[in-house]
Amino acid sequence: MTAVTTRHGGGGFPGAVAAEWTKTWTVRSTWWSLFGAAALMGLGALQFSIFATNANTNDDPADDRGMVAVGSVAVQAVDVVQFAIIGLAMLLITAEYSGGAIRTTLQQVPRRGVMLLSKTVVAAVVGGAAGLLLAALGSAVAAPLLGRWADLDAAGWIGDVLAAGCYLALISVVALGAGTVLRSAAGTLIVIFLVVVLLPALLQASDIAAVERIAHYLPGTAGAAFMRGESEEYPPLAGLVVVAAWAAAAVAAGYATLRRRDA
Repeated sequence: MTAVTTRHGGGGFPGAVAAEWTKTWTVRSTWWSLFGAAALMGLGALQFSIFATNANTNDDPADDRGMVAVGSVAVQAVDVVQFAIIGLAMLLITAEYSGGAIRTTLQQVPRRGVMLLSKTVVAAVVGGAAGLLLAALGSAVAAPLLGRWADLDAAGWIGDVLAAGCYLALISVVALGAGTVLRSAAGTLIVIFLVVVLLPALLQASDIAAVERIAHYLPGTAGAAFMRGESEEYPPLAGLVVVAAWAAAAVAAGYATLRRRDA
């Protein structure tokens, strides 16, 4: 990574992005995370497709799902797949803190805002591109398993794939921001799990309307509303805005932490 130097900034922001991009693809954790995400997507699409087919063919008409959009199967699997992508994104910063490489990074890119923004761009691009490919993979697994129950509408499929890509890009940025604040892979993963999965479930189980409403504005719930359009609280695009707000807040918190603390 000779594109970045302390004196000249290595081409400024483009050079910092290029350096982060190179680092991302030259560590094994990236490839293992993507492999894990692909495996989870394949297994998730397999499971959801079998469930849908069994529901349509059993003796209970109340279970019938009818035609199932192949892209919606992939979107369902994102609930689990996202944690492999979250792990990849947070390691862009937490791995450097755990190994001490953050000092070298800041020597090469002394402007901390530029450093964090370059990592944010890489996390969003990798997460978003992975989301598109994973959704396509899940759809390819689902289509033959659903058989005659498969809805292959092209416009709907493209919408589902793009929704998965957008959500995984934003949740990757949330993970990067949280990792910048916490500096610990384990701590970051625990906090993300609590905010994305556990806290919404607890709030929604409270049977208190005001408390349940809070759950709609957490990133996991808002992301599901965006991808599936299931929320009665707001339209799907509002869910995307909520997740984007969480991503912006996470990066802002990360930047504030970087400015306040030593590497």
